[in-house]
Amino acid sequence: MSISSSEKPRNILVTSALPYANGPIHLGHMLEYVQSDIWVRFLKLEGHNCYYVCADDAHGTAIMLHAEALNTSPETLIADVKREHETDFKDFLIHFDQYHSTHSDENQYFATLIYERNRDNGHIFTKSVTQLYDPEKQMFLADRYVKGDCPKCGASDQYGDNCEICGATYLPNDLKNPKSSVSGATPISKASEQLFFDISRFQPMLEHWLNSDALQPEVANKLKEWLRTGLKPWDISRQAPYFGFEVPDKPGTYFYVWLDAPVGYIASFKRLCQQNPNINFDAYWSSNTDTKSYELYHFIGKDIVNFHGLFWPAMLSGAEFRLPTALFAHGFVTVNGKKMSKSRGTFIKARTYLNHLAPEYLRYYFAAKLTDGVDDIDLNLEDFAIRVNSDLVGKYINIASRCAGFISKHFKGYLAKEINQPQLLATLEQAAKPITQYYKQREFAKAIRDIMALADHVNQYIDQQAPWQLIKSEETKNSVQGICTTGLNAFKLLTLYLKPVLPKTAAAVEDFLNCDELNWENYNILLLNHKINRFKPLIQRIDPKKIEAIVDESKSTANIKSKSKPLENNASLDQPICPNIEYDTFAQVDLRVVKIIKANTIAGADKLLELTLDLGDKTTRRVFAGIKKAYQPEQLEGKLTVMVANLKPRKMKFGLSEGMVLAAGPGGEEIFLLSLDSGAKPGMRIK
Repeated sequence: MSISSSEKPRNILVTSALPYANGPIHLGHMLEYVQSDIWVRFLKLEGHNCYYVCADDAHGTAIMLHAEALNTSPETLIADVKREHETDFKDFLIHFDQYHSTHSDENQYFATLIYERNRDNGHIFTKSVTQLYDPEKQMFLADRYVKGDCPKCGASDQYGDNCEICGATYLPNDLKNPKSSVSGATPISKASEQLFFDISRFQPMLEHWLNSDALQPEVANKLKEWLRTGLKPWDISRQAPYFGFEVPDKPGTYFYVWLDAPVGYIASFKRLCQQNPNINFDAYWSSNTDTKSYELYHFIGKDIVNFHGLFWPAMLSGAEFRLPTALFAHGFVTVNGKKMSKSRGTFIKARTYLNHLAPEYLRYYFAAKLTDGVDDIDLNLEDFAIRVNSDLVGKYINIASRCAGFISKHFKGYLAKEINQPQLLATLEQAAKPITQYYKQREFAKAIRDIMALADHVNQYIDQQAPWQLIKSEETKNSVQGICTTGLNAFKLLTLYLKPVLPKTAAAVEDFLNCDELNWENYNILLLNHKINRFKPLIQRIDPKKIEAIVDESKSTANIKSKSKPLENNASLDQPICPNIEYDTFAQVDLRVVKIIKANTIAGADKLLELTLDLGDKTTRRVFAGIKKAYQPEQLEGKLTVMVANLKPRKMKFGLSEGMVLAAGPGGEEIFLLSLDSGAKPGMRIK
């Protein structure tokens, strides 16, 4: 509970993944910052020396091209985006001790230092590689900046690494009819000298790291797959033109964004130390530090665990910096059970949300679902409104609104000299220990569950005492003061328990109760014979119309962007989607109803899911489908869909695919599997 002489204040540095300085923050991003902020606020309430730093990830080809499209400089673009990010974070009550940018002197210094130490220790080498090159833009093209025809199935408009139609993986050079997405020009093959970090040298260290307590078990097990297949050198450089830091001993060569981005953690903390000389920078980052006395934690999404769980600790080790104490990975945010979607209005920007609703509603809802695992969090908009209204307004705030009026109106704002139900307060105080443990372990959902159970208990007490009846009689009137004093002291304690989640409301409660700032040192100090201020509504109920307005605004923004999006690859609107075929040819396609009886992710596949399909009569097929970005495996099992049953099996990187399921959409997260109702049966033909 409170920090005692037996528990010394801990020295803790916390970071969150750096948002990319190429666009706005959305609610999927916000989950991580809310999770980190709640944990940091709790640790500070306990009295620990805890610092929370972050920065904008401000380098890369995407930012360079975006700035060019806006007819501005990359420096201007990232400065504008940084201001937007900081405003969104501030308005969502995310409190950083330092928020910086990777485009900074501190980051350039440490990126260069880490590179040079690894180079001097023999961990970096140069290798000639052949890449596609845009002769018009005079730049090398990453996979996502090349599109063409799939070399396997011939599907058009496919990216340079993977076909979203047949699932094939390949090199950009293998594409047929390749075009640069940047200029529309036909790229050429060109050799360049690139820098590589030999991560294989660190395999023994990484094996030890993955078997420690530094990672969640599911994350460690996933990363061990990389070790089993053998770690390959990582490309850490890019050729000009590129927006980033030039490699000091390689003119015209720049650090790849994934080298200097995590260095932003170090740079941001260094900036904080420069502003606060009493903070010892080396104690947190030096390889010689006492890691038990100085702790370092990274909060990240599960999509970047390979960089933070393998590449980052290896780079740190090679450059003689300490390793993180732990990585805390979380899952993705879905909305109404599905991937966030611009067309459905569920791809919600932080600012769009804030235009209509208070930040603490979402902070609370996320906290009520967050565990120490990496499961996805579903923001069900209907459940969101119901839960906030029921828990925060109907249970928590209801305690204060039921008691405060009696104190102000009948007792001149003074609480009683004693409470009339000590056991109730004792029950709430005893809950402090398990609740603090839940916060420490990042089991926020369990903490919220216990807190709301206590709120129910207090409301039941008020119901039983019925002060609205007792106040009517002179004989029982005075007992109301003790009842409401008990209720408001219980409310004070519940506010402390919720303070990491609801910091703005907690500050308003402290003002209402006219008390000292709530923390774990004074959690059990009662307010007796104490004057409170007049109660004002602290949290309003969510109006469902405001949620509708958020969805409508998100749809509107998406439509505006889609209408203004230029055609890629010099395509014209009157071009046919594909060559015309005869009806007799199409009639040969055997479309069958199938049931998805099993869906699995595939190690190493970014876009594919492995589906086991039931065609009826005990016949099953295995199909690889490029729908991973749109669906989670558990969403698919048991559903009916349609497959092309007579497609010739195709040998792919991950095995033999025995057909194709039907889906539609522009790709990525916006792809929709054809789903049938329960009236269909596996094996039925579609005519």
